[in-house]
Amino acid sequence: MGVVAARAQGQPYARGVTSRYDLDRAGLGALLEGHPRYRVDQVWEGLYAQGREPEEITNLPLALRTELAERLPTALTEVVRRVGDGGETVKWAWSVDGGHHIETVLLHYPKRSTVCISTQAGCAMACDFCATGQAGFARHLTAGEIVEQVVRARRESGERRLSNVVFMGMGEPLANYDATWTAVERLHGGLGLGARSLTISTVGIVPGIRRLATEDLPVNLAVSLHAANDELRDTMVPINKRYPLAELEDACAEWQASHNRRLSFEWAMIADTNDRPADADELAAIARRQRAHVNLIPLNPTPGFGTRGSSPAAVEAFRRRLDEAGVAVTVRQNRGVDIDAACGQLAGASAVAIEPRPAPAAAERRQG
Repeated sequence: MGVVAARAQGQPYARGVTSRYDLDRAGLGALLEGHPRYRVDQVWEGLYAQGREPEEITNLPLALRTELAERLPTALTEVVRRVGDGGETVKWAWSVDGGHHIETVLLHYPKRSTVCISTQAGCAMACDFCATGQAGFARHLTAGEIVEQVVRARRESGERRLSNVVFMGMGEPLANYDATWTAVERLHGGLGLGARSLTISTVGIVPGIRRLATEDLPVNLAVSLHAANDELRDTMVPINKRYPLAELEDACAEWQASHNRRLSFEWAMIADTNDRPADADELAAIARRQRAHVNLIPLNPTPGFGTRGSSPAAVEAFRRRLDEAGVAVTVRQNRGVDIDAACGQLAGASAVAIEPRPAPAAAERRQG
């Protein structure tokens, strides 16, 4: 593992100023020392369950509301807000402490909404086909910065119910495990989101998956697989060199045995790289062993990856081959492509300053 990747799994980020959602109940109690104890519950309920700004928590004295607004500033400053898909997709770029940018995507459906949130500014996993990986790693997010994305999105959802939170934005959640899991517990206990409404995505950080297996909350797990043999996956998902497929499968089996939940595999469809019949057969073998559901994701364009996504016909042929092999499979609907908000396109509202690279060379040596 390189120096940047090692740093990306190291110490949590320490903000200079405590932000609005950084404190747990005990921390909030310390902040409100000298006030009646019931004020802690009122503030917690107002910030989390009701999603209000401190000035809007009207069962608090005006002086306390003003104090809270000053002592607990927001962590996210809106830089860009873009709307696509006829208003059904919203993407924010936020500025966070240190001058870095992160992105959050809100997806509207008829009666509900899903939010895709970031856990790091940038990413050290270096997957070529992902804009975040192309941009490199800046820092971990705090639990408060992660939670605030959900609170902001819930407010934007209006009358629609925020039904799902997916940790699939910028960064590798399990490389920032402590902050990610603290955010999960806060979303569950504070915002009232059930474990089945929360999905953590990972490229395959085996120690993190094993830790998830020991947690009490059985959140959903999605593994960004993208290749089902080590030769190809080493080139597409470099962390595979550290945690090869055999170890990844063992960890996934441990997670499933602990929580009795169905695993998902994410598979970005890349033309002439991982969309051949042989690729489908290899994926089907792993998916059957893991009893996993497969999500096929037509590759979305990014400036730093010099190849194209699979054609609709190729995606359908791949899906059909998996289905015929007895694998539960769906093709993910592309949302937000027109505003660079789709899977693999988040890059913190900054241009990716690298030269385009070709598709993995290992794929060229394999026969379909």
